[in-house]
Amino acid sequence: MTKNHIPQRTCIACRISGDKRDLVRLVKTPEGAIEVDPSRKRDGRGAYVCAKAACWERALKGGALGAALRTTVSTADRDGLREYARTLQTAAAVGA
Repeated sequence: MTKNHIPQRTCIACRISGDKRDLVRLVKTPEGAIEVDPSRKRDGRGAYVCAKAACWERALKGGALGAALRTTVSTADRDGLREYARTLQTAAAVGA
């Protein structure tokens, strides 16, 4: 019996590799906006972040996200992503 290959990706904040399905994909859309990509298949340059609060804060505070997506992260995009990170933290607290 063969095992299915599980793609590996690296978190842009902590640089730890993990299963693609366990990380959150962020994508720079062709219009230049930065959005969460729940399908992990949208067109545009992508970057992955762990679902940990510390990784989100590091990715959004420093220049890791902008460097990974080869763009400048706007304040509006940064605020929207911080709000999404809060929903992850809330979901993790409820699931714990």
